[in-house]
Amino acid sequence: MPLPLPEFHDDKRVGTLYLERAALVTDEARRYALAHQVKPAREDRLRIAAFGIDVQVAFCQPEASLFVPGAVEDSQRTLRWLYANLDRITGLVFSLDTHRVFQVFHPAWWQDAEGRNPPPMTVITSADIRSGKWRPTRYAEESRAYCERLEATGKYVLTVWPYHALLGGLSHALLPAMMEASLFHSVARDAQTRFEVKGEEPLTENYSVLSPEVTELPGRKVGKFNQELFDHLLTFDRVYVFGQAKSHCVLSTLMDLRKHIEATDRSKMGRIHILEDAMSPVPAPPLDPLPPGLDFPRVANEAMRTFREAGMKVVRTTDPLAP
Repeated sequence: MPLPLPEFHDDKRVGTLYLERAALVTDEARRYALAHQVKPAREDRLRIAAFGIDVQVAFCQPEASLFVPGAVEDSQRTLRWLYANLDRITGLVFSLDTHRVFQVFHPAWWQDAEGRNPPPMTVITSADIRSGKWRPTRYAEESRAYCERLEATGKYVLTVWPYHALLGGLSHALLPAMMEASLFHSVARDAQTRFEVKGEEPLTENYSVLSPEVTELPGRKVGKFNQELFDHLLTFDRVYVFGQAKSHCVLSTLMDLRKHIEATDRSKMGRIHILEDAMSPVPAPPLDPLPPGLDFPRVANEAMRTFREAGMKVVRTTDPLAP
């Protein structure tokens, strides 16, 4: 039987900014756990993780610079699912995309011949750098090598994003309504939420929570696979994945999960459950013709099909949790 929503939760506030109400939420969590006989998470026989990818103001608040259309509704559905299944969700894991002004995918990193920075959604290829169309403002050799190695992966070409998820700014924070759910779960189930910071290395993109797009550049290591997080996730019997964006950070994280499960123990692939109605793709840029790799909704939908074929389960927040 699904649990009721806590009294403080209001769907209409999910897409708004406010200071999380820690005292109110945690006080209600104690009363709620007692009233509904919610047991501590450590007593769960079937251990379930809710894995939220970049559910941050930067992507989920309509006024943010990199808002993903659909993210508010995704978050509303996710929160209803979290509260309804609070007594069965053992642990929460959230990633936090974390950036600074000077990173390879931000405008300040690049200039044209007149010294102008590229506008957001500009695509910069290694050919553009060789021709002088765009030049890096720092780390010239490494920046060129990064674009070459990124293109060689066949997944992405470098896209200049708006400044987003800046450390110290409001857009870096977890969406307030999601933060309240984290607080509520922590107290009601006596379980600490796990937060994973990603994306601080300036010379690589970190779509996946588990690894950057490029790990090595000439004379410089810029990242590695997060084995500790992977091992932690696979201690759970089920991992329900949600967040933003379906075409980028969620997709890349799922690709890493699939790759490393295939390399270690394929029998664990079915532990990964993708909440398909709790994520949305980045819209395709207004290019004509549109390169296939930049048709982000198509890329996301195609990826979901391959994940299902690999053995992951694609589900919805309205599906009851199986015993």
